[in-house]
Amino acid sequence: MTRTLQLTEQLIARASLTPQDGGCQDVMAARLKPLGFDCETLISGPDSCQVTNLWALRRSTHAHARTLVWAGHTDVVPTGPMARWDSDPFIPTHRDGCLFGRGASDMKTSLAAMVVATEDFLASHPNTHLNLGFLITSDEEGPALDGTVVVCEQLQKRRQTLDWCIVGEPTSVKATGDMIKNGRRGTLSGKLVVQGIQGHIAYPQLARNPIHQWAPALAELVAMQWDDGNAFFPPTSWQVSNIHAGTGAGNVIPGEVVVDFNFRFSTESSVASLQQRLTQVLERHGLTFQVKWTLGGQPFLTEPGELSQVVLDAIWAQTGLKAELSTTGGTSDGRFIAQLCPQVIELGPPNASIHQVNEHIRVQDIEPLKNIYQDVLLRLDHLVALQSS
Repeated sequence: MTRTLQLTEQLIARASLTPQDGGCQDVMAARLKPLGFDCETLISGPDSCQVTNLWALRRSTHAHARTLVWAGHTDVVPTGPMARWDSDPFIPTHRDGCLFGRGASDMKTSLAAMVVATEDFLASHPNTHLNLGFLITSDEEGPALDGTVVVCEQLQKRRQTLDWCIVGEPTSVKATGDMIKNGRRGTLSGKLVVQGIQGHIAYPQLARNPIHQWAPALAELVAMQWDDGNAFFPPTSWQVSNIHAGTGAGNVIPGEVVVDFNFRFSTESSVASLQQRLTQVLERHGLTFQVKWTLGGQPFLTEPGELSQVVLDAIWAQTGLKAELSTTGGTSDGRFIAQLCPQVIELGPPNASIHQVNEHIRVQDIEPLKNIYQDVLLRLDHLVALQSS
């Protein structure tokens, strides 16, 4: 059993249901402190659901050092029905060459690989040209209000410079390293209330049915082309997730209809342009309405360059895979880190079982991830050494 696998199991065994950390960050800090990391715990959020954040930093003695940050989360999503699991989700279990447990893929394997890769790198390169940081939260799977965003705000106030960041999200598809994320779409949600006049269904002339009024606008919005995307992002999409109306009685025309919707948008659209275009459609159809908007995150993009090339080269050297750069999938904490770090890449194990019952990872995918991370450290250290010579 490798040290990476051992640490992965140790983290899985801690039931860190969001926003709980379950002591995972203490386990990581205990490994990092002997390496020279200053470990700081930042608690945020109300007492009823406090979030634990770890900021750990090891500074290089070199004057021209540059900073790489490992980022991730210790919190996991709820297990779902325990009876549907073939083994306890918080007891690491091996079956058929796989390690089962909540967080096995998302993302305790990545956290373990980051720690062990750093240990092995510093054992051979104690005088590295890299400042190394760990930004770990227990609020990624939750509202994401008191986690990475809070730490990033603190780092900005301290004028902490970040050059590169690797987020351990499970980005791979079939094998570790076959896909990395160099950006993510933005997410903009809205709660639309279309107002009508409630009345008896037998006397429609005395009422105004907001569902009927809303339907033509819905058809137009569904058919709209919001943008064409670009070389890195697919076109912006608009989706309705919920529609609520009615009193529960079959003979009452509702007084309002409530619609939940979401944009996943590319860098070709802005929040303001999407809001304006949707509002124009509603106004053109003569609706009486209000919209409450919630911005979940702006899109971010790390164009091919220094960090992405190092990561691609490390993946090729360690696995023989030619990784695909992608911006698909949901949001991640990379959207917050990108506000103060110019180059953010996401790289982790295969994601086929994330958030599912019987979440698992193939054991054969674990050590290659640690090796890739360690190779990235070696390449970046060499790069900075050359730049400063």
